[in-house]
Amino acid sequence: MKTEQKIFGALVLYFVVVGAAYYVMSKELVGTVALGLSAVMCAIITVYLGVAGKSTGKRLEDDVDAEIYQGAGTLGFFAPKSIWPLWVAITLSLIALGPPLGWWLTIVGFGVAIWSISGWVFEFYRGDYAH
Repeated sequence: MKTEQKIFGALVLYFVVVGAAYYVMSKELVGTVALGLSAVMCAIITVYLGVAGKSTGKRLEDDVDAEIYQGAGTLGFFAPKSIWPLWVAITLSLIALGPPLGWWLTIVGFGVAIWSISGWVFEFYRGDYAH
């Protein structure tokens, strides 16, 4: 995680320098605040990566002498097929069509969203902690 930490650390410096230059050149507060908050958000990620990197130890990606075959193995579980993304897309369509067609459609969309997102999240949950 050292590389990622260095990238976000560089982004912090970039947003601080650009924010200061932006304020000096334009005297506008809104853009300066946006750039300052971008620097703060990148700093939060930098600190998180530093803390997480110390607790997890050295990763294979951080080892300069690592070989490709050392990273072989199972990467995770991926669903082979699922109908739930379709239902979530229909739900988002209902919510997006609410303002032009009627707010009642948005309310119905939020009701359907609870069902569709729950179905997608708990798709492989059958019984006690089953996958």
